[in-house]
Amino acid sequence: MKISSGTVHKVPEDLRKALISSSRSLVAWEDITPLARNEWICWVLSVKKPETRKLHIKRATSELKEGKRRPCCWAGCIHR
Repeated sequence: MKISSGTVHKVPEDLRKALISSSRSLVAWEDITPLARNEWICWVLSVKKPETRKLHIKRATSELKEGKRRPCCWAGCIHR
C-alpha cells in the first residue's frame, strides 16, 4: 500500500506499518499537508533510543486519530 511522504523525508517502515494498521490514522495522515507529514516523520526520526521511537510512533498514530495535524511542543524539522 502506498502512503504519502513528507516534503523531505520518506515514511520509515515502522511508522508506515503503524499507519496502515489504523484506518483512522491513515485517513488523517493522507488529509494533512506534505509539510505536516514531514514534521511527523522527522519527529519520529529525531530520537536516539529505539524505545523512544516506538513511543513517538504510538503517540503519532494516536494524535492523528484525535485530529492533531502536527507534533506538539517540538521545534520542528530542521531539514526543510
